Amino acid sequence: MELINILTYISGLCIIFVLCRVFIVPLKFMIKLFINSLIGALIILIINFIGQLFSFHIGLNFFTIIFVSILGVPGAILLTIIKLFI
Repeated sequence: MELINILTYISGLCIIFVLCRVFIVPLKFMIKLFINSLIGALIILIINFIGQLFSFHIGLNFFTIIFVSILGVPGAILLTIIKLFI
């Protein structure tokens, strides 16, 4: 096998490795954001379920779910505190 062919295969493998890294990292972030969105929606639903006893309600919409999915449980607590003061 010639040296050029070996270098071509090695460079091709390097390019494939770099492309995989470029596409896998955002995919992991999107999966994590999706799972956090589901957990955030569940937390808001639990808050609303318990809040029915006290006439307390947090709207379940795109912005509240994204807020809770990015910040997690502290985001849900922050939404609750904001709702209590406003």
